Amino acid sequence: MPRLVAIVPAIALALVLAAGLAACAPRAESPSATATAPKAGFDWASWTPPSLDSIPDDSLGRSIRRGQALLAHTTDSLPGYAHSNLQCTSCHLNNGLEDKAAPLTGTFARFPKYMARTGAVITVEDRVNYCFTRSLAGSRLANNSKEMTDIVNYLAYLSKGIPVGTKAKVDGLLGMPNKLTGDPSRGEAIFKEKCAVCHGPDGQGVAVNPALWGPKSFSVGASMTREERAASFIWHNMPLGQGGTLTEQQAFDVASFIVRQPRPDSPGKEKDWPTGGAPYDVPYATQGHAPYVTPTLLPRRYPAYSVVPQPPRAPATPGGP
Repeated sequence: MPRLVAIVPAIALALVLAAGLAACAPRAESPSATATAPKAGFDWASWTPPSLDSIPDDSLGRSIRRGQALLAHTTDSLPGYAHSNLQCTSCHLNNGLEDKAAPLTGTFARFPKYMARTGAVITVEDRVNYCFTRSLAGSRLANNSKEMTDIVNYLAYLSKGIPVGTKAKVDGLLGMPNKLTGDPSRGEAIFKEKCAVCHGPDGQGVAVNPALWGPKSFSVGASMTREERAASFIWHNMPLGQGGTLTEQQAFDVASFIVRQPRPDSPGKEKDWPTGGAPYDVPYATQGHAPYVTPTLLPRRYPAYSVVPQPPRAPATPGGP
């Protein structure tokens, strides 16, 4: 399936240099990421995301629609790769169009980019796979698979009209006004009152609502296991449709309770932030960083496929070792 060069001519150069996602997850580089300044000359105020009703009725349009469907119905469409009961849109609300929930709009135009957690420049395909392996506690897709192409085409569609290199209007999750410390005991009481009706008293999810801990939830390597990032998502968006109704402290309390619960391991997590500088609330040890919390870690189904490998170097000669 061809890439979105014809529909998004402004970002064609990115396809030539390398392909490139957005969040699944919440951004891990900064503990208080806020809306960032856009690239000079680009007017975010005058840009609106392309309507999903305007996706062209051709082979490329069908790929875009399939990509959107894969994000909205990930576990049904790709059960062998998404092992949790979360969909991509469990975090990227409203098909990735919600500014307060790690929006996917403009993502494609920002890749390839350096990712501090990885310590390398990554492509959008790598970023998609970080969401699969960490946020969905699943396995990586082949970068050249039809499913990956469909997902990337949808991301490219959401970047229509945005020049390559433009900084995000909202990069990942919005930051919290204040950095507070959560109390898990208070958080448990709030969870039972406000959250259990959708996520279950045991955090395993009810109907289509995602599990917040346990074997079907996001892994410890997902940014949502950081107390501040979880508090941001909760404060801005939860209870669903009632974002902003909890106080900042209540959001931190609920997040503190959730991130301490058992969840799938993230193989290779100790190699994150290889040059140091991990955010304060990362719940596992990395270079120069002690765990903020220590949740019980559950084994993964396919640990060898739960890691996104570093980009390989070209051999000294074609076909060589």
